[in-house]
Amino acid sequence: MLALLPPLEAAVPALLEGALDKVTADYDHWAYTQTTVEKNEKGKLLKRATVRFDPSKPYADQFTPLEVDGQPPTAGDFKKYRKQGEKRGERIAEAETEGTIPPRKTLGELMDLEHARMVNENDDNVTFEVPLKKEGNNRLPPEKFQVLARVSKHSGAFESIVAQLRSPLRAEVIVKIKSGVGRLEFAKVDPRYAPALATISGSGAGSIMFVPVGRSYELKRSEYERVKPFSGKFQVKMGPLKSLDF
Repeated sequence: MLALLPPLEAAVPALLEGALDKVTADYDHWAYTQTTVEKNEKGKLLKRATVRFDPSKPYADQFTPLEVDGQPPTAGDFKKYRKQGEKRGERIAEAETEGTIPPRKTLGELMDLEHARMVNENDDNVTFEVPLKKEGNNRLPPEKFQVLARVSKHSGAFESIVAQLRSPLRAEVIVKIKSGVGRLEFAKVDPRYAPALATISGSGAGSIMFVPVGRSYELKRSEYERVKPFSGKFQVKMGPLKSLDF
């Protein structure tokens, strides 16, 4: 009689796991200037803001607006970004509290890495299809989205992560999303370290009460500086997968 063996646990593919380790090593070690541009379905500019982010500073001072819609930042802008930094600090502290459930999970937290599979390979990189988790996922239904992560064979780091809507999604009774894509692009900013997240972009089209709507946005980072994270001073760490989002 054959003994019943426990099922084998799935493992994260080695190359993908190595890329994740690099994200962990660099998490909150880069200060940078980020420019955000948002447009409507006709390409009309809706918002543009340039902000300096520095994770080595106290949370309230980590986001410093440099320009908002082509104008110098106002007192209200400084107050807004100060509050954003304070909320970031609260989230990082809560992430270390046992039993805390984040209200909005990031793409990184929703990826089922253990069940990733290779879908393409060439001399330079490998692309993995990464399924999404069902549990606690009310944002990116697994059956509706395809996630592809491309890893460089040379650096062993991510080149890009793309989440693409497979088929129309009804988010609410009156809201229907017909198309959507989110993209994370990585770039080498210092030869001593792995490529850093450099561009975050997304676009979508749908309808609200049968009225067509659309949006696109792009966040570009530049002027990187290597720093020691403020959170490290208190031995508080936020999961690196939280930084993989759009």
